[in-house]
Amino acid sequence: MNRLVVLAVFLIGILGLSACQEMRETPGEGSVRLVDWSADTVENFARLPELKEFAKYIPEARAVMVLPAVVKAGFFLGAEGGNGVLIARRADGGWGYPAFYTLGAASIGIQFGVQDTETVLVIRNDGALNSIIKNQGKLGADIGVTAGFYGAGMEASTTTNLRLDVLAFTNAKVGVFAGASLEGAVLARRRDMNEAFYAKGATPEKIVLEGFYRNPKADRLRSVLGRF
Repeated sequence: MNRLVVLAVFLIGILGLSACQEMRETPGEGSVRLVDWSADTVENFARLPELKEFAKYIPEARAVMVLPAVVKAGFFLGAEGGNGVLIARRADGGWGYPAFYTLGAASIGIQFGVQDTETVLVIRNDGALNSIIKNQGKLGADIGVTAGFYGAGMEASTTTNLRLDVLAFTNAKVGVFAGASLEGAVLARRRDMNEAFYAKGATPEKIVLEGFYRNPKADRLRSVLGRF
């Protein structure tokens, strides 16, 4: 029980520090910043020689989830968290509009350090996209999505297994981290940001799958993805 209490306090502290800027923002301000930041992340990944594989998978991607800042920290107890956007291709091949999500994970094991990474999940089929949207849960068995990891500047397990549903590309911006990758991350919808960016009642299903909402503030992100 004491370990669980310590873990809870640790998680609150780490993720609270990582969310300082978000706490000062309204959901509307935060959503606009996150969309712009996501466009910067995609552009950065396209320039990094260590992530040259990234550009090869975007043209055939069904969707992508961009997480511009995932903060990861650990001292035997580990925590990881950050906000991001999910955006999918439309029937005409262009990119739709983003829905907002948050990612979080925790683990116990031999792991040390603090790291800030930018991450892009390349979602490769309809099944994976539908699972992520309709089931809030862990990447992996919980929602029936298999994932592989490709990293620059951090520990990574690299794979080109074509049967994988999701490829996670990561780039460490700040810090170092020693220990196993935190898998089984939980994805949860950011209802406050979705409604602030679009309108009350906006859900990932209506935004991503049905194309019911639009916002020109996402056009730069859509254009950046369209270059691939």
